[in-house]
Parts: sequence; structure tokens; C-alpha cells
Amino acid sequence: MRAKRLRSSLIDRIVFDDERETLAVWFRNSRRHVYEGVPRAVYDAFGKASSAGQFFNECVKGRFPGHPDPAVKRYRPPA
Repeated sequence: MRAKRLRSSLIDRIVFDDERETLAVWFRNSRRHVYEGVPRAVYDAFGKASSAGQFFNECVKGRFPGHPDPAVKRYRPPA
């Protein structure tokens, strides 16, 4: 696995799993999403992009099947 923190107001970090070809994207104000069938070159370019949010919108979102990571539970304080 490869991981990289990004300097972005939208995205905190990205993690790439070489074996599964999955890209996990941690968004700052929401949960983690996992994208399937992502080539390593996309992860490499994502980490070098001058704007992570723009790169995500142009090169990942809508191009690869993605879903919220079910392993990550959202914390909700008791009512």
C-alpha cells in the first residue's frame, strides 16, 4: 500500500492498494470513499497534482466505480 497526505481543502489523504488496484480517498468534511480499478499512474499523478480537488473531479470522480468505505463508521454523539 502507498499513502500520501495532500495539501488540499477538500482531500486529506489518498491510499493506493497495488494488489487490488483500489484508491481510497479521505475527504476532509466527510467519509472515506474507495474507487475500484484505478491504475497506479492515476495515484502517482494525484499525489503530484497542483490541485487535488480539481484532479479528483477530472480524473477520478465518475471515471472509476466508487463507494463509501463500509469499514469506516461515522461517529455520532449520543442525543
